[in-house]
Amino acid sequence: MAMDDRLAELNPKPRTCVVFGGRGFLGRSLVLRLLKLGKWIVRVADSTQSLHLDPSERDSLLSQALSSGLASLHGVDVRDKSQIITAIEGSSVVFYFDGADLRTDNFYHCYTIVVQGAKNVISACRECKVRRLIYNSSADVVFDGSHDINNGDESLPYPWKFDDMLSDFKAQAEALVLRCNDIDGLLTCALRPSNVFGHGDSHLVPFLVNLAKSGWGKFIIGSGENTSDFTYAENVTHAHICAEEALDNRMVAAAGKAFFITNLEPANFWEFVTLILEGLGYQRPLVKVPAKMAWYILLFFKLMTEKYGLIKHNHSMSAHYIQLASHTRTFDCTAARNQIGYSPVVSLQEGVTLTIESFSHLAKYSSFTSYSDFNEQSKVEKLLGSGEVADILLWRDEKKSFTYFLALNLLFYWFFLCGRTFASSVSKLLLLVSFGLYGYGILPPKILGLTVKSLSLSCFEIPEMVVKDMIATLAYLWNRGVCYMRRLAQGDDWDIFFKFAASLYFLKLISSQALTVVIGVALVFAFTLFFIYEQYESEIDGFVKLLFNSIMSVFGSLRTNVPASVQHFLENHGIWRHGKGHATITHPK
Repeated sequence: MAMDDRLAELNPKPRTCVVFGGRGFLGRSLVLRLLKLGKWIVRVADSTQSLHLDPSERDSLLSQALSSGLASLHGVDVRDKSQIITAIEGSSVVFYFDGADLRTDNFYHCYTIVVQGAKNVISACRECKVRRLIYNSSADVVFDGSHDINNGDESLPYPWKFDDMLSDFKAQAEALVLRCNDIDGLLTCALRPSNVFGHGDSHLVPFLVNLAKSGWGKFIIGSGENTSDFTYAENVTHAHICAEEALDNRMVAAAGKAFFITNLEPANFWEFVTLILEGLGYQRPLVKVPAKMAWYILLFFKLMTEKYGLIKHNHSMSAHYIQLASHTRTFDCTAARNQIGYSPVVSLQEGVTLTIESFSHLAKYSSFTSYSDFNEQSKVEKLLGSGEVADILLWRDEKKSFTYFLALNLLFYWFFLCGRTFASSVSKLLLLVSFGLYGYGILPPKILGLTVKSLSLSCFEIPEMVVKDMIATLAYLWNRGVCYMRRLAQGDDWDIFFKFAASLYFLKLISSQALTVVIGVALVFAFTLFFIYEQYESEIDGFVKLLFNSIMSVFGSLRTNVPASVQHFLENHGIWRHGKGHATITHPK
């Protein structure tokens, strides 16, 4: 009998726990960790549409636990208290995670899920005599969006005003959970993880990838020197286990308290972002943008979206991201270490590596996306020739593109805006180059320990083959021009006529003051329109297609009002072609 007692102590009867939000990002991680411990019967509670298992989970630990009865799935709407009671009745512990995919644009929906849901869970736990309730809160509940937090501890108060609606609701739910501690025998605590990431993340990593794809990931918001605490998902679930054990032992110091949870490795925010993006094959953030400018850009996007619906906002910066990216947020986890026995089980570097591996399907050059999105050249890149010009105009290398843009603007000012004639501008430019080369030539071999490289004469020599190619090109252009003049004189080639007319109009611009405006506008547009078109290619193509179809429909409606003699003339010259029920404009032959 003594041997049986010892075996019973070594293999106690499994206790029952409930994980609300058990099919969400952190909920899944906690469910797997509880099942691995082997001493829990786990009830996975979530919205009905989230309960189905993914194909990758068919032979998983959860699938085996469902078959053996160590786990069960429960469809629960936390807005319905009766459904909560059905799920938790007979359990001793409840882990509560808010809905993972909340509609943050719907105030009422968020409130009923987060705040009213917390009230219903608390009330149901008291009625069903549940012994412990652990709420997954967030470090955002003490962040007001405008002030840095340096090694903040649990003494930080809730802000008077939140800029983020979801953080406001989380703070209310957390306060409700902590306030009901030790009422009807229910012990509670709340955990505040900071910037959670990891396998299955549906917020931070996908958001950064979307930024990189949209082009906004190239920008550093603020000074780029701000530090933040990040928390790997498995460390968060480990903290929940630690909190449950502390409450199970009825540690007074843990009950009714909130605890910050981090990896205990504060890191530069932008270095962390760089590790994620470069690990997935995207360009690291390089260009610093003031936080206020980022706010103005965000407001512009919101205005265009709300009033005109012209710009999709889902890939642009969010207000909460701007706040996180431009402020320092580090937290002191001493209370969690001393009172619930928490310490990270996965280091930050290991967590980043595991996260990158788990998101390989989102990598820029993954087998899934390489042929559909990234390796395939965009239309504008093909138009520009896919060479160095395309790289410069599409800002593949910001420093190089900016250098060319600045140099071209200086040349534009020198030749067109300074008020001199073209010949005078050329002569003065050559004079400055001559003085510069002469001054460089008389410099000593070393200046303050730095070696000055001398310019060899070969730098100014033009190879004979290059000269021959230039002469051959000029001869080809001359002969081609003569050929065009002959075809134009025959009077039967409309394409040549239009090209010749356009060339004459361009020569007219050269002889007028409008050329300065045209070149200036073209210079700015070359470095902006190509880049913008590549980012929003599908939207612009859709608008152009819609405009073209509208014009064609107008021509079709006007067809019946065109005199028969005019129709006959246009058809004979190939400009107007009849179709079934519509008319088409064609290029003359």
